Amino acid sequence: MPNDDMGKGKISEGGASLTDEDFKLLAEKWGMSLEETKRNVLDLLKKELAKK
Repeated sequence: MPNDDMGKGKISEGGASLTDEDFKLLAEKWGMSLEETKRNVLDLLKKELAKK
C-alpha cells in the first residue's frame, strides 16, 4: 500500500513510513523520474542485503 503511512506519518513529514509521496519528493530533488528513483533505491537495497 504505497500511500498508506500505517499511522506512522510520512518520512517527508517527520514520520516513519516511506510512501509514494516521499519517493516523488526524492525523484524531484534527485532530478530523476519516479521509476528511476524507485529502481535506484531497490538496487541499493539489493546490494546492501547481499552483504548480509
